[in-house]
Formats: sequence, C-alpha cells, structure tokens
Amino acid sequence: MKIDKKLIKELSDYLTEFKLTELEYGENGKKIKVSRNSNPVSYQIDNQFTKNDNNASPDQRNSGKDITSPIIGTAYLAPEPGGKKFTDVGKKIKKGDTVMIVEAMKTMNHVPSPFDGTIKEICVEDGSPVEFGQVIAKIV
Repeated sequence: MKIDKKLIKELSDYLTEFKLTELEYGENGKKIKVSRNSNPVSYQIDNQFTKNDNNASPDQRNSGKDITSPIIGTAYLAPEPGGKKFTDVGKKIKKGDTVMIVEAMKTMNHVPSPFDGTIKEICVEDGSPVEFGQVIAKIV
C-alpha cells in the first residue's frame, strides 16, 4: 500500500485548523486516521538538572537528548496491558533498547533508543495518541 503523505499532511492540518483531536478519512475501502494528544503533558522539573542553570553554558543546559515518535499512532509504555514497562524515569538504557511501542494501523512499532543514557522524562501517557516527530521521552 502506498502512503499518500500529502493527504496525511492535509488531514493533520485540519486537526489544528478546526481544533480537532482525531480525524478519520476513508476512500475505496482504505481508511486513514490521524489524531493528536488532547491531554496536556505535564513536565517535571528535577533540581539536579536545573541547579545553577543560570551559570551554565548553553551546551550544558541543553545536554538532554529527545526521543521522538517515528510515526503517528498510539503510544504504549508496556508490551501488553498491565505488563512491565519497557523503561521508566531514572533507568539507564542503551542504544537500541525499546523505549515504548507506537501502534499504527494494528501494527506494533517498537521505538528504539537512538543513544545510551538515563531516562530523564517520559513525555506521553500510556495509550495516548502521538504525532510524527513528537517528543516522547528525554535522555541525559
């Protein structure tokens, strides 16, 4: 199946324009569903990362790395409902370790960590919709 990126972009623009959280379009037996996170994400501040931030260089303040969603879909923090989470805040992970799953069109896509580090923050809730390029976790 060929993916029509222009159509997906157009549908995504409609989400913003009409302040929608989800939109589904179907034609010739094929359906495309786009959604965005309707729940505001709360950001936690950890003093060890912000202490003396005013005296730190810009490189030191922005030393964290973002992990972004590779696709539009639904984020899951564990391989099955009620299962053990792939990772959690404060856990050390290696490049290639699964951070979470993003499900799209009934396909479970494992999101690997692109770097070694420690999870500073999980930016999405289990079962919440995510967009392409949305920050889903932060590593230091």
